[in-house]
Amino acid sequence: MNQAQAILKALEQVCGSTSPDKPISLHEPNFGGTQAWEYVHDCLDSGWVSTAGQWVSRFEQELCALTGAAHTIAVTNGTVALRLALHLVGVQAGDEVLLPPLSFVATANAVAHLGAIPHFVDIEAGCLGMDPKALAERLESVAEQRDGVLSNRVTGRRLAAVLPVHVFGHPALIEELRAVAEAWELPLIEDATEALASWRNGTHCGLFGDVGTLSFNGNKLITTGGGGALLTNSAELAQGARHLSTTAKLPHPWEFEHDAVGWNDRLPNLNAALGVAQLEDLGRRLTAKRKLADCYAAAFEDLPGVELVDEPQGCRSNHWLMSLRFLDENPSEAQAQRLQVLEAAHAEGLLLRPVWKLLSQLPMYSQAPRGNLATAEDEASRLLNLPSSPQLLEGWNR
Repeated sequence: MNQAQAILKALEQVCGSTSPDKPISLHEPNFGGTQAWEYVHDCLDSGWVSTAGQWVSRFEQELCALTGAAHTIAVTNGTVALRLALHLVGVQAGDEVLLPPLSFVATANAVAHLGAIPHFVDIEAGCLGMDPKALAERLESVAEQRDGVLSNRVTGRRLAAVLPVHVFGHPALIEELRAVAEAWELPLIEDATEALASWRNGTHCGLFGDVGTLSFNGNKLITTGGGGALLTNSAELAQGARHLSTTAKLPHPWEFEHDAVGWNDRLPNLNAALGVAQLEDLGRRLTAKRKLADCYAAAFEDLPGVELVDEPQGCRSNHWLMSLRFLDENPSEAQAQRLQVLEAAHAEGLLLRPVWKLLSQLPMYSQAPRGNLATAEDEASRLLNLPSSPQLLEGWNR
């Protein structure tokens, strides 16, 4: 039995038998065991289906209760949440934002939507998030004060913020990253779009910096169909987020007054009703996720040449996506082994996925400033995402 066959056998132990006509996706939504239909029908019956209504308020309140955030603002998606968060801390056109290259494209796109430029910093292999040491070294290398403005001495552009990512639900080394950002007086925005219900040393991801962001896309731990949220403990930033995401409309019984160029970003009540139902089922999903991670660990324990990406020490991960790392010393050989597994798995209806192509390698960001990205480049050749839906477990209502 070759390596690809052994990996498929291990996957079958966890996922069950598959076929091309009944494929298993990476992460599927689930609505069983929830009040989703009842809540959505209630919303429809009320007529309040747009961006105002009790379900939006309830969803935001329950997110606050879950995460410990003082303020939560629900918006239409995670990309919008990131763009709004960056705007709130002062990121402007022509600025640079420091972020890791290993992330979904939305992280860099949110920067670009403001006319700013991504500045890539290497990752740390353990949790796959931005490396605090690499961030500190990069700032020491390129940052300087020019007339009271922290600037990139090479490009001349302002360095405006640090944007780490909690990859696959695993918390980054966020306390260390925050310390570096504070030393340089840089705002810290957390891309926690994959990290709902992930904690580091007792604090929810997204609450270490100025603002954090969540996503409720269809492939996330809970879904509103499409949606996102901002988390913050700052009343000022929360007020700004609510105002600008609601077209900067001033309150008045009948007049339409707007005092800034805002966005129409608020989450509809209809989507929020679904979100409330999903949140009520979160505990069951997290339990199933942890059990699924344990099942994968047992299945791959004695398989040579690969290892599971593990939960970081001191953390409670939501295990959004579970990932296999190919260990061959030669990155090209590891990549070739991964491709063999991908081809064999897809032929059997197991829709595995390689990790995203690095943002720094995408054509629109290929000329963006960057430090040495050796770790990110190495990990990108090795990582393979496994089916991670909690309903894979026997007895779960699919």
